[in-house]
Amino acid sequence: MNDFISPKKKIPVGILGATGSVGQKFIELLTDHPWFEITALAASERSSNRLYKDAANWFSPTVLPDYIAKMSVQKCKPNLDCEIVFSGLDSNVAGDIETQFAQAGYIVVSNAKNHRMDEDVPLLVPEINSDHLQIIKKQDFGNGKIVTNPNCSTIGLVLALKPLVDNFGIEAVNVVTLQALSGAGYPGVASLDILDNVQPFINGEEEKIESEPLKIFGKYEEESIKNIDFKISAQCNRVAVTDGHLECVSVSLKDKVSESEIIKAWKEFSAEPQKLDLPSAPDNPIYYFKESNYPQPKLHKNLDKGMAVSIGGLRKCNIFDYKFNILSHNTIRGAAGGAILNAELMLAKGYLNK
Repeated sequence: MNDFISPKKKIPVGILGATGSVGQKFIELLTDHPWFEITALAASERSSNRLYKDAANWFSPTVLPDYIAKMSVQKCKPNLDCEIVFSGLDSNVAGDIETQFAQAGYIVVSNAKNHRMDEDVPLLVPEINSDHLQIIKKQDFGNGKIVTNPNCSTIGLVLALKPLVDNFGIEAVNVVTLQALSGAGYPGVASLDILDNVQPFINGEEEKIESEPLKIFGKYEEESIKNIDFKISAQCNRVAVTDGHLECVSVSLKDKVSESEIIKAWKEFSAEPQKLDLPSAPDNPIYYFKESNYPQPKLHKNLDKGMAVSIGGLRKCNIFDYKFNILSHNTIRGAAGGAILNAELMLAKGYLNK
């Protein structure tokens, strides 16, 4: 039974890196959020002390809210009028800034890579490892905390693998990603480099996908997270798609199972965010399509508020046991939406109560 009661008054939140692509998605998703209210925007020195409408090149398809347009952009200093900060900062600067905010008593919910693999920082996907939130008790920030969400491709992958890990066990994973342009940020990849082309390497992506799931699926025990033990091999490609990361996955399972058993596990999967009815949670974390040419970014990226993972093309593999395709929205589920869901879970589980 869920005895959580939604807050009667919205919690003030700030956005770090508010003018960038992830920052803009935070604004889009937090506008009219039932629990959170944007009260502070922060960005680089170049943007500070300017109205947001003048500092940001707003490229979202939604209309820039008038009250956001008229807000003054501040420096990324821990003097913002809010309790929670959502970080869309570039990894070149995120590490130290996020630490400073946590030390000053802010709850930092980060999309950046810098603290993901810290021993006392949860790498959180609420449907998978909500119990990892307990590790923040070891953080030495007083009332401040840091929680991170994984790489955008990792999130789609681990959501698809979770029912397989739980029901059948996994021995090895091979994944080839076809990653959307928005994953490179704005202005991103030059048009002459990607039109009529595929870039068969994305710096740092393979390492993240090969390491992050091991922590996410790790077991929380004795006030630490012990990584799961299976091998992952990843190859990452940038393709001329605006949003939506497609991943071609092959898996070796510990148990010998049928296709129908795997599909059943996917279709029946539900978890903590659905039980708690969190505002950003998808009704169904996973959608399986029997059509052999699904999922596709154009058709399925926005499924269930852009927070679900679509899976299709399950078939036998000649090297591994099975292969299939997955799709997730990289800037919603894989970035801002995933971070907001993390904050919702923290609130519902009592981790935001001072």
